[in-house]
Amino acid sequence: MSEVELFEPLAGPRDGWPSGAAVERAYLEAFAQEGSTALIANLRTRMLGLRWCQRVFPVSVNDAEYGDSYVALPHTAYALYAKAELRLVGIGAAAPVLGLLADAVGLGLRAARINRIVHLDNWLVSTNLHGDWTGDGLGEIRDCLAQQFPGHILAIRSLESWSSAALLERCRIEGWRLLPSRQIYVTDDLARDWAPRRDTRQDAKLLAQAPYRLDPLDRLAPGDAERIAELYRLLYLGRYSGLNPAFTARYIELTHRTGLLRYRGLRDAEGRLVAVIGCWIRDGILTTPIVGYDTSLPVAAGLYRMACLLLSRMALEQGARLNSSAGAAGFKRNRGARPVIEYSAFFVEHLSWARRAAIGALETGLNRFLVPAMAQHGW
Repeated sequence: MSEVELFEPLAGPRDGWPSGAAVERAYLEAFAQEGSTALIANLRTRMLGLRWCQRVFPVSVNDAEYGDSYVALPHTAYALYAKAELRLVGIGAAAPVLGLLADAVGLGLRAARINRIVHLDNWLVSTNLHGDWTGDGLGEIRDCLAQQFPGHILAIRSLESWSSAALLERCRIEGWRLLPSRQIYVTDDLARDWAPRRDTRQDAKLLAQAPYRLDPLDRLAPGDAERIAELYRLLYLGRYSGLNPAFTARYIELTHRTGLLRYRGLRDAEGRLVAVIGCWIRDGILTTPIVGYDTSLPVAAGLYRMACLLLSRMALEQGARLNSSAGAAGFKRNRGARPVIEYSAFFVEHLSWARRAAIGALETGLNRFLVPAMAQHGW
């Protein structure tokens, strides 16, 4: 019997769910029962499970959906989101030209049917954590997926040399195309690199003097899930981009109930949440798919600073390294973070020559032009 099995979540793997896969089971079954848009409002995708030995990977399958969140759609990531970012990063007079370039890239990606894609180990969050998986079984997994989906690109998101170096190198060796996606910011040692910083001390002073009460959110009170989803939406969809995943209250409840995410929040004198974080910890790495605050309150209140302080403190308490994702480059550098280029790995060798050529051209262009630009501008 093959060590690789692709299965429908509600049916489960033939030999039963492996021990230690309780979170994966609950996560996949929720998507199967409720549908992706009930959990992430702007995402249409089909979720499957893939078992390899004692591991279970979430697998997202898309055919041609366009305009949804980038967490499952590379056309959104490399064309739509790239264009939206131009208004946020202050590119100046070059913005119109770069916007036209993004449109042209988007047309090329549509022609290459880039959204006909299967993502392996895709948790549908901004930053996937791959834990201690170093790529063992990747060849068998690739062959299984290519056989089941012969017309789909195969992909793995969120690869970098900092926390997934072995997996990144395995993909390189086995012929996956490595496309840079963004520049993220990481902190190696919170006690050394973050705690002594002047900005960190000022953030702590701000929180100590603020009229808010820290809530570890071990339990969610009635209405908390809706409020957390609202605070996240105000920041990431309202202030940044509607192409970020639109997590619903049902998603908040799911990730809280399963323990996939650990939440903390700040409440005002009336007990209303004004800021929140939801952190994912896996194999000694912490990242935060959920950050939100009440953007109607004055910027001088410092709610974003306090939310970031909470997630950094959680990483310090857990002895974890911190992946603080992309954006706010200066803010994160001033608090001890350093930049790392993140990649998506695409396997296309089973596809037509034209589609392989299109992905190869995108890989070359991004590595030649985008990586130096990210390094120079801190994108």
